[in-house]
Amino acid sequence: MISVVINTYNAERHLERVLQSVEGFDEVLICDMESTDSTLDIARRYGCRIVTFPRGQHRIVEPAREFAIHEAKYDWVLVVDADELVTPELRAYLYDYIHRTDSADGLFIPRKNYFMGQWMHCIYPDPILRFMRQSKTHWPQYVHAIPVVDGRVDRIPPHRKELAFIHIANDSVRVIVSKMNDYTDNEVQKRAHKRYSIWAFLWRPFFRFFKAYVLKGGFRDGLPGFIRACLEGHYQFIMLSKKAELERQ
Repeated sequence: MISVVINTYNAERHLERVLQSVEGFDEVLICDMESTDSTLDIARRYGCRIVTFPRGQHRIVEPAREFAIHEAKYDWVLVVDADELVTPELRAYLYDYIHRTDSADGLFIPRKNYFMGQWMHCIYPDPILRFMRQSKTHWPQYVHAIPVVDGRVDRIPPHRKELAFIHIANDSVRVIVSKMNDYTDNEVQKRAHKRYSIWAFLWRPFFRFFKAYVLKGGFRDGLPGFIRACLEGHYQFIMLSKKAELERQ
């Protein structure tokens, strides 16, 4: 049996589509951080089980994720964001997977991301560890943490695109740039022990752009692909600049 866990805070925009996509699982658990919109009304309408994690001073979702996965009824847990859709093919694959004799304790799932209204080749497969045994999993308490699974971890092959999450957020340039601040702050902390020369300011942004636009096929996405690849390079430049600033302080 499989529990779907969805963490929410004012998630009314996409939640109904998300809940429609996870129908057929054994449990859908909503872990809400004190939403003030219609999130809970939508969840009740779809018969979800609801638990609350106090928002308090938390600016990130990771503490609530750790709480939520261990509130689920069943050992196998699929963690879904409130702006991600689960395909029927993925649901069938997961139920088949848990009955395999060689199944791992965690599974990376690819994700299709959208930008300017279209799927981006340049940020696929974007694998995320979202299917795991809760009894063997701990979710670290920092932004964009990867859950720690005490056991073997497997991956769905990228070519199985029908099994990918569909990330329907379709973030604007403004939102992407805004998120860069939090994400690069966290990355600077994780890279505190590393040192970078001035050449890193040239090659790291360029390589991230080249990887997204050329190696991963962003050129097939037209102008949106070019812009998204540039933003990937810009992320690296911001991270390096913040690290240099911190070291000089």
